[in-house]
Order: sequence, then C-alpha cells, then structure tokens
Amino acid sequence: MVHDPIPKSASGRSALQVARRAARETGALLLRRFGDVRDVRFKGPSNPVTDVDLAAERLIEEHLSSEYPGMAILGEESLSLPPDDGYVWIVDPLDGTRNYVSGVPHFSVVIGLALNGRELVGVNYDPARGEMFEAELGGGAFLNGRPISVSPKSSMAEAIVGTDLSYDGGGAANGLDVIRSTWPGFQTARVMGSAALGIAYTAAGRHDLYFHHRLEPWDQVAGILLVREAGGVVTDRNGKPAGLRSDGLIASNAALHEEFLKLTCGMAWREPTGYGS
Repeated sequence: MVHDPIPKSASGRSALQVARRAARETGALLLRRFGDVRDVRFKGPSNPVTDVDLAAERLIEEHLSSEYPGMAILGEESLSLPPDDGYVWIVDPLDGTRNYVSGVPHFSVVIGLALNGRELVGVNYDPARGEMFEAELGGGAFLNGRPISVSPKSSMAEAIVGTDLSYDGGGAANGLDVIRSTWPGFQTARVMGSAALGIAYTAAGRHDLYFHHRLEPWDQVAGILLVREAGGVVTDRNGKPAGLRSDGLIASNAALHEEFLKLTCGMAWREPTGYGS
C-alpha cells in the first residue's frame, strides 16, 4: 500500500526508528523497576496505574517530543486529544500493568503513529523476552527483524484462541461466554493479561485468533497494523475493518475470522455497545 512518506525526525531517523528506540529505552526502565513498584492507584475496578507507568510515559514523551516537536501525543495516562486529527503518536507505556504489579513478566511498551486515524507505524516491545514486534504501513510485520505472518490454520477446531477480560464486567462475562459456548470447538484458550501482546502474538501466529470486548486506541494501535501487515484480518465485533475506536476486536486469518463470526452469531458478545460511535 502506497502512502505519503512520513517526515524524518529532528535527528534524521525514520518514525519507526524513533519508536523502536523509545520503546527499548522505556522497556529498560520497566525492567529496572520490575518488583519495585512504590505507588499503585486504581483508575477503575481492576485497572491499576503505578508510578512506573507515569515515569515510562514521561520518558516516551520526551523522546517523541524531541524528535517530532510538531506532532501530538496521546498517552494512556495523559488523555488529552483525539487519535484521528493529523499526525498523532499513541502510547501505552505499560500494557499489562496488573501483571507487572503482580510480578508476572508478561507486559509490553506500545508506541504507534497515526495520521487522521490511520495506523502508519506500530511497535510493541516485550522487554522481559527482548521481543520487538514492529510494522510500518505497506512494509510488512517483523519480530526482532524477521518477517512474521498470521497462522495458516483453516479450521477453528485446530485453533488456539486468545482473549483478555475487559474492565467492563458485562463485556468480560460475554467474552467468557464465547469461550464456554464454542468449547470444545477449538484447541485451547489463552487469557494472558496483555491485550497488546495478545494481538501481536496473533500477528506472529502464536495465537490463531484473538478477540476482545473493547480496547482503547493505545491498546491496539500497533496490533491492528501488525496483524494486517502479517497477512491477517482485523475487524470490529461485526466484521467491519478495525480502527482506533472500533467496537470490539477480532484478529486472525481470513478463514478463521469468517468461521468465528459464524460461530458467535447471535451471542451477546456480538451486540454493539455504541463505543466509538
């Protein structure tokens, strides 16, 4: 897919290089502080934010602002502007905060760049494993520099299904009902506590399909691009192409995506929530 070149940064780097560098340095901060969280607050039930989240977001913002002073930044911990107005960096400094607080080494740093709501660049860095998932529009998807692709499986009976529990209690219950109602029509399910990594794992073929009740722009900005550039399909809960404000998310290859839509037809999880409208 052809698109206008993204401007170079102040230091002459590409946007992908800037995002990659910021993610690595932020990941190093997360590892240094892993097991040393001093302040935990809750934005909502089961939705913690820590002093590390805030420090990590400041570090990312410093990097991005110095390299691209004219571009806006939308961060999970500094909600300030819409994600679809010109160039906007979209940042989740610590996806999987609950895991991080609990000492579970499954979390990541998400940095994406969008233009008028269209995902152009996305990186998702897992510092505990040293894994950098990255994609640029039209350039393919990569894990530590090697090309990745979605699962080749053609039947849900062969599939590993990933999901995570929404902060919306009803949405989480409906997601679990999808698992209950379709079991044993797939191999197994994974609920691992980082939606961003769950989507990235689908891009890399580790999950065959991933679905979620509702995600925010910073949760999915990199994942949407990763899955598409890895040859997959990523839509909202009713099969419309996913965007930063989609109502739900389904990511897989074309065959499994189609079968999942048929299997879940009529379920409560498929009912629109009005989010993003």
